[in-house]
Amino acid sequence: MSAGLRRAGHVYAIERRAELAQGARALAARLGWARMHCIEGEVGEAAALPEKLDVVCALHACDSATDEAIALALARHAQAIALVPCCQAEVAAQLRLGKAQALAAGALAELWRHPLHTREFGSHLTNVLRCLYLQACGYTVTTTEFTGWEHSLKNELICARWCGHKSRSAAQRMRALLEMCGLQEVAARRWPLGA
Repeated sequence: MSAGLRRAGHVYAIERRAELAQGARALAARLGWARMHCIEGEVGEAAALPEKLDVVCALHACDSATDEAIALALARHAQAIALVPCCQAEVAAQLRLGKAQALAAGALAELWRHPLHTREFGSHLTNVLRCLYLQACGYTVTTTEFTGWEHSLKNELICARWCGHKSRSAAQRMRALLEMCGLQEVAARRWPLGA
């Protein structure tokens, strides 16, 4: 067994709901998991975390919480990231706001003309943008199904592994998609590419 595998690691869970955080702490104590820590609060406010994290996971993190997990992974230099996004309303809401202008500009907006399509296309587009952002930040990315559709409709697993190669082409494609869909404002908050 390599020395790296024998190290004693720690697991940190961040939960915004007090009752779930308390329940996780009680379970860890009952099972004797001294290296399991549950922090109550928001992902971006988790100052109690170490400066470096090896792996960041977000399982069914609602709406922008997945993006907060990505920001945490980037800030703490995570070597691996595993995301199973949940409800994603922010991009869909922005698509709805610019729908009339987008429909007047061309046929692309037909992808989100109807409310159901706006929600579904917004969700898919959000995950595509997340993947491009991670590639632009130096990660290789793969996506697959997390579990069978009979278990969950929120079923996309995004895996990212640090490679150190910041893809300029991914950043360019991301910027083009953002401009095409009128999402620069969302991107500035969620996926800041810089200049």
